[in-house]
Amino acid sequence: MKVLLTGGAGFIGRHVHHQLLADGHEVVVLDSLRADVHGQPPDVENLVVADVRDADAVATALRGVDAVVHLASKVGLGVSLDDIDDYVSSNSLGTAVLLRQLGRLGVGRLVYASSMVVYGEGRYRCHRHGEIAPGPRRVEDLRDGLFEPPCPVCGEFLVPGLVEESARPDPRNAYAVSKLSGEQLAAGWARETGGQVAALRFHNVYGPGMPRNTPYAGVAALFRSGLERGLAPQVFEDGQQRRDFVEVRDIATAVALAVEAEHAEFTAYNVGSGTVHTIGDLASELSRAYGGPAPEITGRFRLGDVRHVTADSGRIKAELGWKPAYDLRDGVAALVRS
Repeated sequence: MKVLLTGGAGFIGRHVHHQLLADGHEVVVLDSLRADVHGQPPDVENLVVADVRDADAVATALRGVDAVVHLASKVGLGVSLDDIDDYVSSNSLGTAVLLRQLGRLGVGRLVYASSMVVYGEGRYRCHRHGEIAPGPRRVEDLRDGLFEPPCPVCGEFLVPGLVEESARPDPRNAYAVSKLSGEQLAAGWARETGGQVAALRFHNVYGPGMPRNTPYAGVAALFRSGLERGLAPQVFEDGQQRRDFVEVRDIATAVALAVEAEHAEFTAYNVGSGTVHTIGDLASELSRAYGGPAPEITGRFRLGDVRHVTADSGRIKAELGWKPAYDLRDGVAALVRS
């Protein structure tokens, strides 16, 4: 199969590229090599250097293609409100331009890199009121160190659980909104064209090749950068935020399976390790692996962060036969060696 891989020169993209080649596919990479994502220019064969918003470049890259893996994206929470238009342009508009060209050229198979951030806060239960959605966290509560979301009815702290793909989306920052809009655009494209879309909602991805020293890097990259300078990881809130940290090579195998599988018009898949850890756990594991100072719990917060979000990845395991190969300790050890 000939596959167009957008964003294929980035952190996740390089691993997906390697996996697709190992599986016998021919791969064309389209990447803008934007400076806030890339360091040194990558050594990638069949590389088209262009922005996914460039319709002519996309059309050229799509010649003879059987399937598309769309990873190209501006990632991260967002550093300031000044980023909001770039998220919409890079992610929402970029996806729309790509979909238009897929429709024009008759390419009917798409794997879209989405994110668990589309859920906002995860799934919660109240001991009194059952399953219930928390409201937005209040600045005054966060300033007082009250990080757990309360029940909007009785005010008792909620108990977090695992969220399934059928949960109502609740994006809470510009990046999350842009990823959800990409899903919705892709679903509309599939209905109109008869195409197939697998939207993979990645959890917190880490591993060899993570970006360094960029404000858009994930928390694992930020902790690592500090430890390499001899600094303790700076952990926001109380460090008890629940996440699912998934190794990038596990992400690559999930993408490769989705490329080859048959899907309904639109199918969303959670892609996580299946093991819940806290951000404090990650910081401690990295400190141990680097032999560095213990994490510092700062109590600082970002209003756009969610407290807990961990998902049930049973669907992709059952339907595509995917199984993660790395636990957190093994994955961190591989990261330190890289």
